Amino acid sequence: MVNLFLNENMKLYRRVRTWIMVAIMIGAVFLGSFMDWYYDDKSGEVDAWRNHVIEQKQELTDALKEPKRSAESKASIEKQIARYDYHLEHNIHPEGGTMWSGINDSAHLIILITLFTVIVAGDSLAGEFTTGTIKLLLIRPANRTKILVSKYISMIAFGLFLLIILFVVSILVNGILYKFGLIDLPLVTTDAAGQVVEKSMVANLWKTYLLNGVSTIIFVTMAFMISSAFRSSIMAIGFSIFALFAGAIFLELLQPYEWSKYLLFANIDLSQYLSGRPYQTGMTLQFSIIVLSIYFFTFNLVAWLVFTKRDVAA
Repeated sequence: MVNLFLNENMKLYRRVRTWIMVAIMIGAVFLGSFMDWYYDDKSGEVDAWRNHVIEQKQELTDALKEPKRSAESKASIEKQIARYDYHLEHNIHPEGGTMWSGINDSAHLIILITLFTVIVAGDSLAGEFTTGTIKLLLIRPANRTKILVSKYISMIAFGLFLLIILFVVSILVNGILYKFGLIDLPLVTTDAAGQVVEKSMVANLWKTYLLNGVSTIIFVTMAFMISSAFRSSIMAIGFSIFALFAGAIFLELLQPYEWSKYLLFANIDLSQYLSGRPYQTGMTLQFSIIVLSIYFFTFNLVAWLVFTKRDVAA
């Protein structure tokens, strides 16, 4: 199994395509962070942030007086006002205008990791069938299950590799741009009870990474299943990318229906529980984990059954 895994990694990291993806990831982090820093008001260098927070608080206070604003919107505004008060009372600089603004914004590039890993996973099995190299794998002593598992683990490891690159590069680039100022800045947020609390910025960042990383694993598993079932890289990659970007649109249309909470895309974004705004009222993190587990095992079961049972044409 170890030799198979190493062989898959050797094939993956020898390809120019892989390092182009890594370069695009680093370039995207640098460009996004630089633009964020360049257009920043640089309030982190002086005490001007207090005036900015006071202005923002006043704008939200005025917004609360609007009669047509929904109760949910008012509750969200009240939480934000409470956070602003906490910043002012405890003299804590807000995230904006610091290195953490760019670092947390870089976390949105996880969708790029998902895209790249889906491309690699979609081509992993189907590409072997297309080029005929699958027969060279099957004549080895290792059984098909081990071959399948080694390929799958190598895809997940590639996604983790990109995740680490994203984290390290975003820290370094934003740290250099902001001279590592306010590196120990806490995250001011509200808990489930609506109380304002301080949390570790690094811990919250990794929690965001890990929760969003779950969606990467699910999409990779889906692409891997389609690649195994249809032996088509185009179909595996195309369908998975379509699902990645079109899933949110369909969810908006289906949100009024209670049964939509059982759909894959309603549960795939676990970071919705960090913000306290689940897809439907009553949904919990435990519920989404159970639903995702069912899809996860189903996708892997289909991939295993098809790959181990289907005959390979000469």
